[in-house]
Amino acid sequence: MKTTYEPLHAKQILNGVKAPSMPFDWSINPYRGCQHGCSFCYARSTHAFLGLGTDDAFQHQILYKANAGETLEAQLDKMLRSRGGREKLAGRIAIGTATDPYQPIEAREMLTRRCLEALVSRRIPVSVTTRSPLILRDLDLLRQLPGSSVNISLNTMNKEVWRGFEPMTPSPEKRLEALTRLREAGVTAGIFLAPILPFLTDSEQELETVVRRSREAGASFVMGSPLRLSTREVKSWFFGTVRGQYPQLLSSYARLYAGSGLSLGCVPA
Repeated sequence: MKTTYEPLHAKQILNGVKAPSMPFDWSINPYRGCQHGCSFCYARSTHAFLGLGTDDAFQHQILYKANAGETLEAQLDKMLRSRGGREKLAGRIAIGTATDPYQPIEAREMLTRRCLEALVSRRIPVSVTTRSPLILRDLDLLRQLPGSSVNISLNTMNKEVWRGFEPMTPSPEKRLEALTRLREAGVTAGIFLAPILPFLTDSEQELETVVRRSREAGASFVMGSPLRLSTREVKSWFFGTVRGQYPQLLSSYARLYAGSGLSLGCVPA
């Protein structure tokens, strides 16, 4: 399936997050859809809100907020000028909560970089979550944001599992190399060990391997999160991958996630 790209004109780019389960208060997502196409991505259902397919379309119909940088600047300036100033921005701002801000299109559009520039000029810290070494391009900006951090998503060192569930992402080794570079540059960075896949990456040996390699790479932290299949779209796609890659585990997953996929809630994209 050919990948297409469609520009969007965003009225706002900084979105408030009210979900108490989320460890941040504001989200920035320059893209909708993700070329990485991870089979467990909870943001897959956001395409349904736009009337788009949640299958292959999620990774092949990429929408990008062409005015992301300018919109963020305007939003931040309005909030900073208003009564309360920086108090209105209390809480954590996170980039990449729905789709990867450093997916391949970012190399061309540089929307994430423009957002970082806006935050740097206003001295507002941020956390960034990505699977891509492309983040190293923006080391100059990240070093200017004290209090900021980078989460490198990595849930296994097992190449078979990686290729089965996220074949379009950079390899685990490349991600660890990026982590080392970030730490050497003085950026607070660690591993987001997520999602932990039952029966595949949740064994003591599997988890210890990721933690050990993370420590060797200089990780500031390692934090884990289990697999959640919170919407019908995400559950359907993930189960299709299990059926194709690990059919012997299908019944086990069906029992474990029998009551999931009923919610439509997600982080604003």
